[in-house]
Amino acid sequence: MATLVSFHAHPDDECIVAGGVMRKAFEEGHRVVLVVATRGEVGEVPDGFLDDGEELWQRRVQETHASAEVLGAKRVEFLGYTDSGMMGEPRNDVPGTFWQADVEEAAQRLAEILREEQADVLTVYDDNGGYGHPDHIQVHRVGMRAAELAGTPRVYEATSNSDEMRRGMEEAVRTGEMKAEDLPDFEEGGAEFGKPEAVLTARVDVHEYLPQKRAAMRAHASQISEDSFFLAMPDEGFARAFGVEWFIRAGQGPGITETDLMAGL
Repeated sequence: MATLVSFHAHPDDECIVAGGVMRKAFEEGHRVVLVVATRGEVGEVPDGFLDDGEELWQRRVQETHASAEVLGAKRVEFLGYTDSGMMGEPRNDVPGTFWQADVEEAAQRLAEILREEQADVLTVYDDNGGYGHPDHIQVHRVGMRAAELAGTPRVYEATSNSDEMRRGMEEAVRTGEMKAEDLPDFEEGGAEFGKPEAVLTARVDVHEYLPQKRAAMRAHASQISEDSFFLAMPDEGFARAFGVEWFIRAGQGPGITETDLMAGL
């Protein structure tokens, strides 16, 4: 049995970008640990969703534990920072937010968990945080440094395959599922979401675990409603969008040579 620690910025991030590999590791007998930098204080909910006197972060902590149970995580830890909001918002500058955290100090907090767990594998995000969110970028910075401090041997940067995304959207236009005018200008901004295929090193097929991945999303009801993009799409579309999880292994590649983050452990 090996140990996978999956590090994320906010509640619900875990099920979207790494839920498949977490459940896969659990099913194969490995220990799975979920670490979240913030409690997702900035999320929005409809009026009346929360109980009287209940704070959003309290509900999101409950939802994270429910999601972790579905994904097979046996330990959940929060690093204690607060949500920084989207890039460019005034909240970015508020003391105590993750974006304002001292990288070395935050890395020490995470490294302590990595040492306690004798982690074999750590997942973080790519250097742009997948799509430029400040807390996601900070996950990359803090996670990479924590792995150095703890001596964690394998570090994978969770990301998206921007080339695959482009091909999928163009195919959706050809089949009429998507309007041509809704197609992003990939030359101008597409590369900011995910990474090009040429720099990826791991492609993990998680189709087998899509029921759990979707159930984990459903556990985050305060942020992922039944009519959301994630839950409203038909099974076929969901499988196309979320059936493969992509990673860059630190110090390896380029070239996709891995299909299992826990191989050989």
